[in-house]
Amino acid sequence: MNSHAVSAQETLEPWQQAEKTEVWEPVPVAVSTTEGQAPSDAIVLIGSNGLNAWQGLEGGEAPWSLQNNVVTVKPGTGDIKTKQKFCDIQLHLEWQTPTDVTDMEGQQRNNSGVFLQQRYEVQILDSYNNKTYPNGQAASIYKQTIPLVNAMRPAGEWQYYDIIFTAPRFSGSELSQPGYVTVLHNGVLVQNHVKIQGKTEWIGAPSYQAHGCEPLQLQDHGNLVSFRNMWVRELNTAK
Repeated sequence: MNSHAVSAQETLEPWQQAEKTEVWEPVPVAVSTTEGQAPSDAIVLIGSNGLNAWQGLEGGEAPWSLQNNVVTVKPGTGDIKTKQKFCDIQLHLEWQTPTDVTDMEGQQRNNSGVFLQQRYEVQILDSYNNKTYPNGQAASIYKQTIPLVNAMRPAGEWQYYDIIFTAPRFSGSELSQPGYVTVLHNGVLVQNHVKIQGKTEWIGAPSYQAHGCEPLQLQDHGNLVSFRNMWVRELNTAK
């Protein structure tokens, strides 16, 4: 900085200097929030709208059970997926596993999962006093990333996830940026902007194949896992 510039700055009042670093546009849109309810700009997936946001994997009505705004897996009917497709999102969901855990342990202890873009699974499992492989316990990115801590409540209590998902980007058929996910389990940070290694696989290593925005998917693993108060906010224009 030359002496002339220094002299000009010194002649400004402090408030005039401060104004130079104020940014007035764009103005964030106002979003209203009410305790226990979805934000005003959210898309409600499970609530008073029942199963209207969902369908079976092959289309048609979602075959799971619905009672008092709670959706429960109907074992043997298959996974369900949202009618709408999503890319970058904030996702909130509350889930509950049954208290009957007789002779159930490991991955059989009331298992389900939420698949981001029908590919990348955040595990749902009763992991309260239940030993299993850590990259398959509740709040793991299944078979990829172990949660930082185990924040499970006992079976029968409602659990909740808050998930921030940045979808992968592709240039043609090539991956240009992997996906990333942050997960809070019952308000505790358990996945801190971790890199998704590719599509969730039960056997073998994960890998990416190019895709666009896709639905969310809930898993029928044969257990009576229930869901309520599920909503999503779209965060990006990557469609």
